[in-house]
Amino acid sequence: MEQAPPDLERQWQPAPLEPLGHADAGLQAAVGEEAEGSRDEVPGDGTMTENNFGLKKIEISVSEAEKRTGRNAMNMQETYTAYLIETRSVEHTDGQSVLTDSLWRRYSEFELLRNYLLVYYPHIVVPPLPEKRAEFVWHKLSADNMDPDFVERRRIGLENFLLRVASHPILCRDKIFYLFLTQEGNWKETVNETGFQLKADSRLKALNATFRVKNPDKRFTELKHYSDELQSVISHLLRVRARVADRLYGVYKVHGNYGRVFSEWSAIEKEMGDGLQSAGHHMDVYASSIDDILEDEEHYADQLKEYLFYAEALRAVCRKHELMQYDLEMAAQDLASKKQQCEELATGTVRTFSLKGMTTKLFGQETPEQREARIKVLEEQINEGEQQLKSKNLEGREFVKNAWADIERFKEQKNHDLKEALISYAVMQISMCKKGIQVWTNAKECFSKM
Repeated sequence: MEQAPPDLERQWQPAPLEPLGHADAGLQAAVGEEAEGSRDEVPGDGTMTENNFGLKKIEISVSEAEKRTGRNAMNMQETYTAYLIETRSVEHTDGQSVLTDSLWRRYSEFELLRNYLLVYYPHIVVPPLPEKRAEFVWHKLSADNMDPDFVERRRIGLENFLLRVASHPILCRDKIFYLFLTQEGNWKETVNETGFQLKADSRLKALNATFRVKNPDKRFTELKHYSDELQSVISHLLRVRARVADRLYGVYKVHGNYGRVFSEWSAIEKEMGDGLQSAGHHMDVYASSIDDILEDEEHYADQLKEYLFYAEALRAVCRKHELMQYDLEMAAQDLASKKQQCEELATGTVRTFSLKGMTTKLFGQETPEQREARIKVLEEQINEGEQQLKSKNLEGREFVKNAWADIERFKEQKNHDLKEALISYAVMQISMCKKGIQVWTNAKECFSKM
């Protein structure tokens, strides 16, 4: 089996994995702005077409969600949520405004799009979809996937997914992605016609490659450990956050009890009535603010969950590399076996036990013509095997090159995004604490005036 040249190994040696750092919360949809290559000329009317899609900046939004009832594939009635996707070109030509395109998509169609991208772009860390059902929730939050608050958060997550794909220099140019945004009817049929399901690697085959590959790339092994650590750390952070939210909710509701007690007390104590009623009012306002605070916290939790799911996208890249490495090793092993057979036929010596060798001993030697014919066939197979092995080597090196380039892009994005989200979360907590101090300061002044 051929080995990669030393300079290539050094060239694509990844940088050391960094500690957790955050997602581009302010991401804008600039489709194809960073992509290389050329497309057909852009029409002068400013419309968005398949050919100029990769060259134009467009705005993408999932503007609303709607609960619907329909029939599923089993002809059974079901309730589902549809999401309105709106796209609009940012550029204007000759002062003309560009119309907004809009269409409705179900969550399952988003899943179909992502599954297609995973198959056709195995070297890319494909952005994840938001959770289909709520996970890591605190006990007062509904886990129902039809709950309006959950649907709203998922709407934001689906919009973020489209923005992630649209801002990727390679994914943004995909024809199926373009049709997802512009073709409402027959889009599923168009995706299925690509035959991506047939090209998808089976899970059993991927698992087999994981355990049977003999020379795994240490860089991808390290990346798997990194993705596991990323998932473990964020899972722990989300569980802690859920427990803190439960405790925080209890603290705020205690203040609501204080407010009620002070209000009732003010009706009994006439001389202290005004002071008690004012203190109770401050407590009520503070207690009622918890709903908005925890709603903001859910937004930060969703940003963390995105990178929780990104960990699986990293592992998908690792699994694809293991499959390619396993196929390469099998091809090298098969080639070595054929070379040995050819050598044994040419020299007339058998170095290893084989069924063919036993058959020869039992039923006699082959004629020279038969031996020459077999050697010729083996030489042709060896030549094909060498070409195949060379091709697999080049394919593997190209995969590593592209994969590490995208992994480095992902790491920069992750560090920026998580840093922003965690800083914003800390600022929000500080602001919340300041409000709590102010409430008790105001209450103290009310008590002092009694």
